[in-house]
Amino acid sequence: MRVGFVGLGNMGGRITRRIVAGGHPVLGYDVDSSRAADAGATPADSPAAVAEASDVVFLSLPDSPVVEAVVLQDNGILGAAREGLVVVDLSTSSPASTVVLHRHLAERGAELVDAGISGGAAAAEAGTLTIMAGGSEDALERARAVIATFAAGIHHMGGSGAGHTAKLLNNFLNGISLAATAEVMVAARKAGLELHTFLDVLNSSSGVNFATLNRFPRIVDGDYLEGGLTGNLMLKDLRLYAELVEALGVRTPTAAGCIEAFELADELGYGEQISNRVVDAIGDLSGGVRLQEPSN
Repeated sequence: MRVGFVGLGNMGGRITRRIVAGGHPVLGYDVDSSRAADAGATPADSPAAVAEASDVVFLSLPDSPVVEAVVLQDNGILGAAREGLVVVDLSTSSPASTVVLHRHLAERGAELVDAGISGGAAAAEAGTLTIMAGGSEDALERARAVIATFAAGIHHMGGSGAGHTAKLLNNFLNGISLAATAEVMVAARKAGLELHTFLDVLNSSSGVNFATLNRFPRIVDGDYLEGGLTGNLMLKDLRLYAELVEALGVRTPTAAGCIEAFELADELGYGEQISNRVVDAIGDLSGGVRLQEPSN
């Protein structure tokens, strides 16, 4: 199978290296032309060139406007699409945008699989990502062997847009558990609790969550797990979640506070750093607290 990849940044580069290691040469495109070689891919000069030479094309891009540009622009994927081409969008995108792009590609005989990913940079490097896929089962099956080089769990969620819907729902829970745990940990530091012991308590109690298990045992020692999702990308996902549930007619009394936490992080200069730095933003507003240092 001929494999193409567009977007060879933080996640895309890691995933591409897994695909290459799995025995599939990759033709890659990124606005930073040096990234193709870094990821072990053969460089291409446009998304269209990638699509023309590939049976399956993966996208790993920041947001729906960028995905739309890559697909629809001059020298984009749509112009080179043909019968049988499968495009797998690993980005966290708007489900409404995904459905529109699916329709455009279908008119040319190509298929779009929206494949939300979860697990972060470490899982990408280990090949243990979780995939939430929308689109036809047949298209997913045609791409499955390549996806299996970087994902341990591949789940078909339903029709077009279902994968990106599942990803936004997951990312909201990710964001709210991170923001809430950050707030609680700052309070614990100010209250004088020993933080490793407190995390042991949380992780054997009803407050346990992904952040208490996997993030904060490292953060309290000063390791913020750099290289993962930035605060501003988290904020983008949370806003997309709010738009999604509003369109579904679902009340979301908890979203505003979570969004505010990452807006504050951005305002305080942490937006382009890993989203875990939201704890430092809350600490700044709480008297300059850092978890790895005694509070004033």
